[in-house]
Amino acid sequence: MITVTVETDAQQYPIFIGSDVLSLSEQIKSYISSDQVLIVSNQPISDLHLNKLLSSLREFKVITHFIPDGEKYKSLETFTGVIETLLKNNFRRNATIIAFGGGVVGDLAGFVASCYQRGIPFIQVPTTLLAMVDSSVGGKTAVNHKYAKNMIGAFYQPEVVFVDINLLATLSDEQFSAGMAEVIKYGLIYDFSLFEFIEDNAESILNKEPEALKFLISQCCQIKAKVVSQDEKETGIRAILNLGHTFGHALEKLGDYHTYLHGEAVAIGMLMAFELSVRLKKIERNYLQRVSNILRQFHLPTSVEKNWQSENIFNLMLLDKKNTSEKITLIIPNDFGKVEICASVDKNDIIYAIECFLSRSEE
Repeated sequence: MITVTVETDAQQYPIFIGSDVLSLSEQIKSYISSDQVLIVSNQPISDLHLNKLLSSLREFKVITHFIPDGEKYKSLETFTGVIETLLKNNFRRNATIIAFGGGVVGDLAGFVASCYQRGIPFIQVPTTLLAMVDSSVGGKTAVNHKYAKNMIGAFYQPEVVFVDINLLATLSDEQFSAGMAEVIKYGLIYDFSLFEFIEDNAESILNKEPEALKFLISQCCQIKAKVVSQDEKETGIRAILNLGHTFGHALEKLGDYHTYLHGEAVAIGMLMAFELSVRLKKIERNYLQRVSNILRQFHLPTSVEKNWQSENIFNLMLLDKKNTSEKITLIIPNDFGKVEICASVDKNDIIYAIECFLSRSEE
């Protein structure tokens, strides 16, 4: 088993990465401080794996709250439903919430934990690749608003993260590919040798070979832990983790959260960011082509299926949380495995980059 430690100003916590981690009952129990446990999950993952988790929690009073599956249910309405379950069952301040699912479950359950009685402990048990390498680590919790994604939330760190790679055996190919978008992102923003490893070992990764997965997940978690330790509240360097996300969030919203999975939207968003970087003469087009090739290899979208307008995408990008003025803040690649934070990108350049991508999509 691999252990990665996340350190912030207020606390530190471990990420345990390995096979059959859910069977480590003594380790799991050591992070629960009372007999009350609420598991937040959804039905599909629970049907497959919930009993494994419950077997490690036999001595606790466990209640499971199921939320519908899908990004559109990461809402205040769903949030209120979880709060009502806590209240109806008289959960105390020392109770523990366990997020058992993908990014939607983790974001929502974490936000509930941050708000209920001004904060109760919670544990992340991610079940998708995307959640394992990204959303379960770093303390970002949120729900969506009808106008924009992740607008209502808090920074709230978990007590511990348990990553059981055995759960990936039942993950759909589509969800696995979506997670690989975030894995590839880490190589592009921080460690190009990771990107090269992905290029060289694509077949092993696609076959979900345990050692390859364990290496990828641990590398991604180490990178995120380093970045979060420097900038927990995203006032500086942590913004680099959002490569492709400003474009991607706009695409998710434009598709009403059912056209693209989050990772798929991020993949397209990264290509748009690379197109912009070519426009600004920060990188050569062959770097963009290399990224596009690896995204295709992992069955990620490299074109926009809808007949969308660049102006509509731009207007949704104006609502992004990273913006500090009327101009859009973007993460732009400037070298192999390196990016920069551009706080005032000109609208014409953004529109040009989007339209170049859209015109290429129509070919």
